Amino acid sequence: MNITFVFLAVIAAIVAWWLAQQRLTAKPWLGAGLIGDTGTSSLPAAKIGLGVFLAVVGCLFTLLISAYTMRMEMGEWRPAPVPKLLWLNTGMLIVSSGALQWAQVAARRGKMDGVKGGLLAGGGMALAFLAGQLIAWRQLDAAGYYLTTNSAAAFFYLITGVHGLHILGGLVALGRTMDKAWRGLKLDQMRLSVELCATYWHFLLFVWLVLFSLLLLTDPIESDSGLVTLIWRIF
Repeated sequence: MNITFVFLAVIAAIVAWWLAQQRLTAKPWLGAGLIGDTGTSSLPAAKIGLGVFLAVVGCLFTLLISAYTMRMEMGEWRPAPVPKLLWLNTGMLIVSSGALQWAQVAARRGKMDGVKGGLLAGGGMALAFLAGQLIAWRQLDAAGYYLTTNSAAAFFYLITGVHGLHILGGLVALGRTMDKAWRGLKLDQMRLSVELCATYWHFLLFVWLVLFSLLLLTDPIESDSGLVTLIWRIF
């Protein structure tokens, strides 16, 4: 259960840091303020909404991780091997997140070509990541680890599936942002959308790295490594 608390603490720390960066934690009543200033935050509602949504999503994955670790401690648990393809998929998601960061930086610098390239690369690599996840599912199924007959495999399908659904949701928002770019909107009108997409992608990358690490720690093959065993004992 310690790994669950660690993950939840990290999520809380990220949300607190994000709120601090957005100056939501400021105390306007302590300042001098101008006459007539109500202290209302100028932060866009979309940013606030995304922050709340990410906190909820973080709690969801925390519950999934908690359920996974608790089920491991029960009887009749046959660990499922982690498909090697997940290493490649992880790399593609890292590249996708990096591409959206590139698009965000380009938007700040007023470079539309960089924004378009970053959005295209980010979306393309995200689609490749999802395709790779589906192939990994088929590999696990072909190895005899079925959804209805193996608890470890069922959790693998559930965890990766829920994460994949959030990637799909992000692709919808990303598609709308790309539509704005290709319709010729000014960067001032889409800079916020690019920033929100990048933030969402970075969060999903962090969640996936945690999930992938958890799967590796419980992999019957990878856990033969002394380092992996040591880390697992710590948690």
